Amino acid sequence: MISLAGRDILHAWGKFVFTGIGLGLLIGVTLTMAGVYRGMVDDGRALLDNSGADIWVVQQGTLGPYAEPSSVHDSTWRGIVALPGVWQAGNVTYLTMQVRKDGSDVRAMVVGIAPGEAGAPGWPPYLVAGRHITRSHYEAVADIASGLALGERIQIRRNFYTVVGLTRRMVSSSGDPMVFIPLKDAQAAQFLKDNDAIWQGRQRTEESPAFNRPGVPGLLEAVIASQSSNPYVNAVLVRIRPGHDPEEVAQTIRRWKHLTAYTRVQMEDILVGKLIATSAKQIGMFLAILAVVSAAIVAFIIYTLTLGKIREIAVLKLIGTKNRTIAGMIVQQALGLGLIGFVVGKITATFMAPAFPKYVLLIPQDTVTGLVAILVICVLASGIAIRAALRVDPAEAVGG
Repeated sequence: MISLAGRDILHAWGKFVFTGIGLGLLIGVTLTMAGVYRGMVDDGRALLDNSGADIWVVQQGTLGPYAEPSSVHDSTWRGIVALPGVWQAGNVTYLTMQVRKDGSDVRAMVVGIAPGEAGAPGWPPYLVAGRHITRSHYEAVADIASGLALGERIQIRRNFYTVVGLTRRMVSSSGDPMVFIPLKDAQAAQFLKDNDAIWQGRQRTEESPAFNRPGVPGLLEAVIASQSSNPYVNAVLVRIRPGHDPEEVAQTIRRWKHLTAYTRVQMEDILVGKLIATSAKQIGMFLAILAVVSAAIVAFIIYTLTLGKIREIAVLKLIGTKNRTIAGMIVQQALGLGLIGFVVGKITATFMAPAFPKYVLLIPQDTVTGLVAILVICVLASGIAIRAALRVDPAEAVGG
């Protein structure tokens, strides 16, 4: 009956192949959607790996610095680095914004890194071109996904920066490329108000009756100075000494510094389990819809092919062909359609992934799972056609 199924496919090969191509495009989109989810998870893990941190210290009661805003004083790291088990500690700021270059914008996460050297917490672990930041102002290291080139000038808020180095796979959890600048510049970009806002704030302060009362000398000057300063960062990245338990060190920080400290396991759970959870549910719904549509297409085309050969099936039943043989022929056709669609879909996803705006990670496990799912869908979808074939009356073979 394999030969019989093959002959039937060859008889209507045009309809069969074009349907397989259409199904393959759907499968390609399905594999790409699964790759988008895998890419989001990989982006989140790459963000944690590249930060070089074992512990993230953030504002108490927040899920910062990636899932929620966080603000801690920039002198906090001095007390943390003196705790037992702590090897290094460094301030860092994160700000997702539009970076301007040559009249156009680039969506990027601007990262402020504390003075130090390559390998310090927060610094990019390696470069593919150029050098690291060596000056305290107006230099930047960018991920190549940003499209920036060495020597190019970019604008962040009011200041201009020269790109002195390029790195790779330094992205945020949402896939935005990172741009590293000195910490002081990043603090000014994130926390410092513009000149008009500072002037208006001073005017409101001077006009407030609370600051014009006698007996409060110097208070107005202190408020004005606070409006012009920016002594805050989003997090302190901590690297522990070998042989120490990250959870014990984190617990010490929570107890004595009254801050929230997350280990690598906890931070990964926040990124994947909370920040990416909604996107994962959306992608899961799309995958379910695509699976239903694929099943409907397979069921429709196999049912149509079956109805087109009712007389031939009646002849087979008349000469004594068993029902399971006829059912097997229909299942083989459905599986053949699924295999054609899967091959087309896999090729489509492979060539479409690099052109996608987000990082798409295609892994063998998803490919195997997708193949098994398609074959199962094809077998289930052929049930309608099998039912129609088994209800054929052998008398139709000799009927009008």
